Amino acid sequence: MKQKLRMGMVGGGMGAFIGAVHRMAAAIDGEIELVCGAFSSDPEKSRASGAALGLPADRCYGTFEEMIRREKRLRPDRRMQFVSIVTPNHVHFAPAKMALENGFAVICDKPLAFNLKEALALEKIVEKTGQLFALTHNYTGYPMVKQARQMIRHGELGALRKVVVEYPQGWLSTPLESSGQKQASWRTDPARSGIAGAMGDIGTHAENLAEYITGQHITELCADISTFVPGRALDDDGNVLLHFSGGAKGILHASQISAGEENNLNIRVYGEKGGLEWRQMEPNTLLVKWLDRPTQVYRTGVGNLYPEAQAHTRIPAGHPEGYLEAFANIYRNFALCLRARLEGREPDPVYTDFPSVHDGVRGMRFIEKVIASGKSNKKWVGV
Repeated sequence: MKQKLRMGMVGGGMGAFIGAVHRMAAAIDGEIELVCGAFSSDPEKSRASGAALGLPADRCYGTFEEMIRREKRLRPDRRMQFVSIVTPNHVHFAPAKMALENGFAVICDKPLAFNLKEALALEKIVEKTGQLFALTHNYTGYPMVKQARQMIRHGELGALRKVVVEYPQGWLSTPLESSGQKQASWRTDPARSGIAGAMGDIGTHAENLAEYITGQHITELCADISTFVPGRALDDDGNVLLHFSGGAKGILHASQISAGEENNLNIRVYGEKGGLEWRQMEPNTLLVKWLDRPTQVYRTGVGNLYPEAQAHTRIPAGHPEGYLEAFANIYRNFALCLRARLEGREPDPVYTDFPSVHDGVRGMRFIEKVIASGKSNKKWVGV
């Protein structure tokens, strides 16, 4: 029986939403086990969180610095093998840097860092240390997203012309942060979130999804950024015109004040021969619309899909696959690549597909340029 890869976690303690999501995703495939953690900036809360998760007291640490130092001193067959970072944005860089420099691989929640300066520094550290690094832009893990990417890569739509990507939510339509709600509080706080609110939190998901599916990079943008809720310190709505490296033009809309919306990430891509449409709230379906024939409906697990889509399909057709499974695809791919590296072999190329530190740098550059454009009278800002 093969040993599971041993994971340490930074953040994600009691009351945290995303930490539980990461732990469930990491556990789905039986490749990974949580062995230690520094779950909170409050040492007592961190240890209590670890105890609640069933970890032994000597593996529940008060700080991430203590965790990395002490884990490094353990026997190789006992110490953690990688670190999962699930903190607010301002606590991504320091634990990632320390983990990488002490020989640990890292998987980190998005965005990559607090600002572009940190992101660029982290990119250099990853390159210098050679450690494996993954960023959890989880929407790239859906099978139908991978099918869309491969259809475009194989030229089925022809030359791309138009990209429309939207991410509307409504949960911050009121000043929820003033109630002390944890998720709203840090996401609207410049000291913890960075220079952007909605555009950093969900706009980067839209940016990453558009670049991932099309295979093109955003080269220029023109942004209109707004803060609608009185007293809020960061943006809660944005509309961006985009130019892509392959000649496509696009529109990106991200909003957290679209009242009544849940988590309605969606994308449409149009080429010379046809277009495709995918919606996160109905993730098992990909619509492909043609100029000269009827619309096709692709479904997860059904028909002659590309191998990249099939490899990331987990259950028989007709059973809903969603958010946790997409997250788990990133954790599984990361784990399989890390296991291959530890065993001195090359991983199966189909499982090397997960967001990298370079994708994270592009996301941070997008955030900075969007905010700069939103504050400027200049029409276009280069990316």
